Amino acid sequence: MNLPNRITLCRLLLIPVFVFFYLATFIPYGKLVATIIFAIACLTDFLDGHIARKRNMVTTLGNFFDTVADKLLVMSGFLLIVAYPVTANGGNFSSSPIIYPDYLGIVIAIIIIARELIVMALRSLAASKGVVLKADMYGKVKATFQFITLIYYFAYAFIVEEFYYAITGVANTVLSLIGYVFLAITLILTILSMINYLIKNRHVFKEEKQAEVDNVVKEENIEKKEDDVEDNAEVEATKVNLEDKHNAKK
Repeated sequence: MNLPNRITLCRLLLIPVFVFFYLATFIPYGKLVATIIFAIACLTDFLDGHIARKRNMVTTLGNFFDTVADKLLVMSGFLLIVAYPVTANGGNFSSSPIIYPDYLGIVIAIIIIARELIVMALRSLAASKGVVLKADMYGKVKATFQFITLIYYFAYAFIVEEFYYAITGVANTVLSLIGYVFLAITLILTILSMINYLIKNRHVFKEEKQAEVDNVVKEENIEKKEDDVEDNAEVEATKVNLEDKHNAKK
């Protein structure tokens, strides 16, 4: 296993660590620790790719690990911010997810996770045909904003949980609006990158259709050859019968 793959593996191993610290309310400043670990994991995404390209260490295994690590990192992060409630000031207020209203975060998370699953399915389909689909610039920009958005909301959750009284009023409104802007940009980029990826790689579906057509044509040709063989056999049998009759008359 080369260096880029080891870095990718470290990113995978960091996922349960940051999830633990985000959920561990009994650890002082646990969400801050989770935010820092998540940010480090995001940086490894850029680091492993840079090293792999610079040192010509790009491998099939590395591409697979990188894709899996990225998807798990993003999906874990969005599930945390939309599903796990945050209690301001250690229990003085009712608990709720950091994105308000709740349904907004759930809808956005569903769209983002669906996009990632669709792209993974497309890559799997392409891989079954021996085609490797690489990430394009739209996907990289999308991933960058996803990371930024998640880091922001992790930090925001930490501030709300530990220092809510310091951000009440206008400050909290401003922080919420900034979060909405990040979410909107991320959602738009997620949808556009998915559409672009599907259009750009539509040949994967066309190849499947062409393969089906080729199979049908092949089967038809086989049936036609079998029919020709049967016809030839009948003609030969007829000739033999005629010759026998002719010989019998003689």
